[in-house]
Amino acid sequence: MTSLPPRAGRRCFGVLNPLHSTHYFSPDFETAFAEIGLDDRSASRLAGRSAALGAVGPGVVAATFYNYNYDLIARHFPAVWEKASPGDVLAARLRAVDATLRRLLGAEAVASDEMAEAARLALRATEACTRHARPLYAAHADLPVPDEPHLAYWHAATLLREHRGDGHLTALLSAGLDPLEALVSHTATGKGMAPRWVLGTRGWRRADWDAAADRLRERGLLTGDAELTLTEEGTALRAEVEEATDRLDLAPYEHLGAAGVERLTELGRGFLLTAVAAGAFPADLNGKG
Repeated sequence: MTSLPPRAGRRCFGVLNPLHSTHYFSPDFETAFAEIGLDDRSASRLAGRSAALGAVGPGVVAATFYNYNYDLIARHFPAVWEKASPGDVLAARLRAVDATLRRLLGAEAVASDEMAEAARLALRATEACTRHARPLYAAHADLPVPDEPHLAYWHAATLLREHRGDGHLTALLSAGLDPLEALVSHTATGKGMAPRWVLGTRGWRRADWDAAADRLRERGLLTGDAELTLTEEGTALRAEVEEATDRLDLAPYEHLGAAGVERLTELGRGFLLTAVAAGAFPADLNGKG
């Protein structure tokens, strides 16, 4: 039972998460990580997100990231920690985020009353997040909250992202979707990354992608060849995954309350639209092609 409007938490997450992700596509990210000796984009992305866990090996990264090819992860871990410590990586990531948000949103926006309000609301929501069975959230929750409002907002968005993400993995496992089947079926909804971005960033080959699509067809979840489309059963399964994820991620938004969630969504949407207009993401990032 909830006092929130249907899917209110999901809508709020839908504007917080993309702004969190802008640094992964930013030239500021490359600059900050090159300064600490990490000039491989793939290694930097993996290290940036996993550094909160400490100097972990490939198994932990594969378990917590879920949809990355283990072979890609094993090429970089644990060797990446010989070049830069987790602390160095976390500091570089925060520098990249700072530069990215200032560039995309502008100096006035990052210092605005609206940004400070958004940070307060997002941080209040995180008060109801829980650590058990949520390793990536729990690791990030142990990091200090930055002082500047735009960085505090980004930090809170990161906590909410990882809290939902950890729960989402539980839902995917319950649905019987392995890492690549999850990616293929999500792309078939028209909402995921285009296959070339998945293959380029997650370490999978086209043959792996095609094999996962074949497995989904055998289960009656997918149809089509060049243009992959979910069947009625596939659409229902993906809807069940998202609904289960919503249930597991309800607490922070229920804690914030309907009015707070609505206001945070409004503020977050404004920041996100500004970032998108400033070229935050590649034009071909999403889609089935």
